[in-house]
Amino acid sequence: MSDANVRIPEEAKDRLAAIAASEGLSLRAYLARLAETLLTPAERAERAEKAQAALKEWSGYAPTPAEQDDLDLELDRRLAQVTGR
Repeated sequence: MSDANVRIPEEAKDRLAAIAASEGLSLRAYLARLAETLLTPAERAERAEKAQAALKEWSGYAPTPAEQDDLDLELDRRLAQVTGR
């Protein structure tokens, strides 16, 4: 395995190192674990498609693209309300 150098602001590095240390990990191990657990946009889209297919098979529910857009807007509104954004 080869190492890579990533340039980030010192404050970000210090924050990530503190988070890693609080979990008993080195910064290197923490970043490797983070990279393994986060999904790429393509992976998220694939999971969403599978979830929609399962929902349709289970309940027959298949929202139209317009309904999906409305639901996304409603979710964004509720998240903004909870997070204060």
